[in-house]
Amino acid sequence: MPGARSRARPPARVPRGPGPSPPPARAVPRAAMERIEGAAVGRCADSPYLRPLTLHYRQNGTQKSWDFVKTHDSVTLLMFNASRRSLVLVKQFRPAVYAGAVERLFPGSLVAADQDRPRELPAALPGSAGVTFELCAGLVDQPGLSLEEVACKEAWEECGYRLGPSDLRRVASYKSGVGLTGSSQTMFYAAVTDAQRGGPGGGLAEEGELIEVVHLPLDGAQAFADDPDVPKTLGVIFGISWFLSCVAPVLGPQ
Repeated sequence: MPGARSRARPPARVPRGPGPSPPPARAVPRAAMERIEGAAVGRCADSPYLRPLTLHYRQNGTQKSWDFVKTHDSVTLLMFNASRRSLVLVKQFRPAVYAGAVERLFPGSLVAADQDRPRELPAALPGSAGVTFELCAGLVDQPGLSLEEVACKEAWEECGYRLGPSDLRRVASYKSGVGLTGSSQTMFYAAVTDAQRGGPGGGLAEEGELIEVVHLPLDGAQAFADDPDVPKTLGVIFGISWFLSCVAPVLGPQ
């Protein structure tokens, strides 16, 4: 009902794996990431990240049209920290996830997108409702950089690991959001150690990024992927499944 407050289930805690501690990352307190205030929704105008369009076409003699959004392609990176025998994930607040959660609780909340001025959303959900576990990832929006170079750049900025293109293994390339964006995403894999973690990670502070680095122990990876109450991307589920099938069987003893 309007005005009611609802508590979202907090994300599952991920235990730390064995091994020496890496250099400290830029502190991203959960309270800071989840301190969401004054959330309001309005029309999107002049975005550098997306552009809504309509494709008009004729298929088998029938005139049709389809709305879609032009976006950048992207890369994603699954890292395995051999020093800690853990998979490296990131956790961050996603506004679209948060707005979707509000809309499901209060249908019609996003109707403000049709108004001339943004309208504040019902203050019913904590910021944790928009926090998700993801793989390190980034947009391919800098001309001149290869996909591998973009992935290495994101590994440094988000997680603090120094990688070169030769450290990466291409896992797969696929279409993302085929009904809405049709963009391409390429997933890479890299084995890393604590010695390669020389930076703070946490995202670019000058761009307002608040990213928490999460080391997921291998012995809990499958349960983590299978848990429907842990908010995560499909990339995390696929990445864990691929790793456990293609990499884990050939790992040496702990």
